[in-house]
Amino acid sequence: MNNLILFVNAFLSYLLLFALIVVLVIIACVIGVKWRKSKDRKLAEAGEENTEQTVSSGENA
Repeated sequence: MNNLILFVNAFLSYLLLFALIVVLVIIACVIGVKWRKSKDRKLAEAGEENTEQTVSSGENA
């Protein structure tokens, strides 16, 4: 009986560790997606500004 209790204790310990790692991976993925969307938005805004400047300078020539 003692061996069964030790096995269940070890199993639950590793199960808890696995669940913690899964939660951390999910959080990291969510943060990564947010950062990527933010970067893409900034690049798109910068691209629009560059396009407007190019068009403006082309009209002045």
